[in-house]
Amino acid sequence: MTYFLRTLTRAVLLLTGVSLLCFMFTEMAPGNFFDEMRLNPQISPETINALQARYGLDQPLLVRYGRWLQSAARADFGYSIAYNAPVTPLLWTRCKNTLLLTTTGMFFTWLISLPLGVWMAARRGGFLEKAFGAVGSLIVSIPEVVLGVVLLAIVVRWRLLPLSTPPTTDSQTALARAHDLAVRMLLPVLILVLVESAIIVRHVRNGVSEILGMPFVQSAKALGIPRTRVLFRHVLPAAASPAISLFGFSLAGLVSGSLLIEVICGWPGLGPFIVEATLSRDFYVVIASVMLSACFMIGGNLVADVMLLFADPRIRTGGLDAN
Repeated sequence: MTYFLRTLTRAVLLLTGVSLLCFMFTEMAPGNFFDEMRLNPQISPETINALQARYGLDQPLLVRYGRWLQSAARADFGYSIAYNAPVTPLLWTRCKNTLLLTTTGMFFTWLISLPLGVWMAARRGGFLEKAFGAVGSLIVSIPEVVLGVVLLAIVVRWRLLPLSTPPTTDSQTALARAHDLAVRMLLPVLILVLVESAIIVRHVRNGVSEILGMPFVQSAKALGIPRTRVLFRHVLPAAASPAISLFGFSLAGLVSGSLLIEVICGWPGLGPFIVEATLSRDFYVVIASVMLSACFMIGGNLVADVMLLFADPRIRTGGLDAN
């Protein structure tokens, strides 16, 4: 219980620090949403000053930050100037799309990476293992944005996938809507899976290879226990703790990577929303979007810590600190 409370406290402090830094950086950034209005001679300075006062932008930084913290505690992240609407409903619409993309990418990433990593560890030194390792190293060395642009160019050039789906209508069946959604998700999910799998497979392979060299595994092999049973009944449970820790980091990587991929592929998630809000200097939308992204990444690590708490008895007894 102490371990969980300590982890939760660190998460809350980290989120508070992120929110404070967001306010400081937005204050340091040149210009604001009303700069273009000042260039319009039909809008009087008094009108602009009244709008700034309406949105609280005429107050000192600490005052605005304190008011925002109070409202954020009630799930009220302020008011969007550009959309003339509360920030929370705007975020929720795009948050659902980002969560759908991230969870789908996470599912397929681990579905592929875990058995592939175990297989490569069991056949280390073979031709196929070296070939997969070389391909994985190549993918890791390519920046995510470059890989996304290259795959997007290939899809556009040879028309391998439709990049847009027809607008959904009430007359469409649930199956047709699901098909349209799956087609549009295919490219961003493919990019996420390629990038994250190349990293996770390498870690799983190294972790399982280390366990395979331990005496209890050699004893199990000497007793004639089948290789598959040794790998999945004895080796994988022993390598569970590093894999769970890697799960938290991979979730954080998928969230941060999905924001970039959303911009490249035109997926209507938080990524394009953050870019639009930044370019228009929509103050509270930028802060709320960054905070929500940080919550996803910190939440992933928190889930991994809780899983470690139940998987490793040494953490529960205080004999090991996962961090």
